[in-house]
Amino acid sequence: MSALACIIGGKAIAVAAGVFTLGWTHSVEKTEWQERWAVTAKGLVLQEARVQGSGAGMEPGENARRQGRWWAWTPDLPPLPELVLAASGATISGWTLCDVAGCRELAAQSQEPIVLRPCDLPKLSRNGQEE
Repeated sequence: MSALACIIGGKAIAVAAGVFTLGWTHSVEKTEWQERWAVTAKGLVLQEARVQGSGAGMEPGENARRQGRWWAWTPDLPPLPELVLAASGATISGWTLCDVAGCRELAAQSQEPIVLRPCDLPKLSRNGQEE
């Protein structure tokens, strides 16, 4: 089963997420941006990007369509082997990572960059032991 590995300061945490949303608030424009990613055998696939406004590098992508207060579009990118998220602590907020288990904030404080990449979850036997 594919999952998302979140590597922070050399420690890896498996997040059971076939699909996850990564969001942040632009530090100058105070505009929200979200991306929906799928964890696949080929890598991380960007399925959709959404932004609430425009300006300072936050322009909606090609063929964007209005959905309520968001501009949404499907970027044309190949699968990526990993995402590297800066963690300066100098922005308005950290990154928000959401999946079926809920949302968590990453990198609100200054630290090493965070790496997100696909990983395989170990298979568990009926008694809960790794196979």
